[in-house]
Amino acid sequence: MPGTVKMYSTTWCGYCRRLKGQMDREGIGYEEINIELDPESASFVEKANGGNQTVPTVLFPDGSTLTNPSLAQVKQKLGV
Repeated sequence: MPGTVKMYSTTWCGYCRRLKGQMDREGIGYEEINIELDPESASFVEKANGGNQTVPTVLFPDGSTLTNPSLAQVKQKLGV
């Protein structure tokens, strides 16, 4: 399932590393976007989080987002 969701993250975010590891183990595909390297993505994350650059922010195919979701929340949203 490559590229199932987009995960906005940073290199130093422990929550991002944890969620990526969990999604890897479950076979849930994602495209990782580092907001520190992509100003447009940083702006998107700010809009999704009331002006804050909170990561991980996950964008789903239906256009909705979750901020710092649990693996269970991601799976529920994807229906897996």
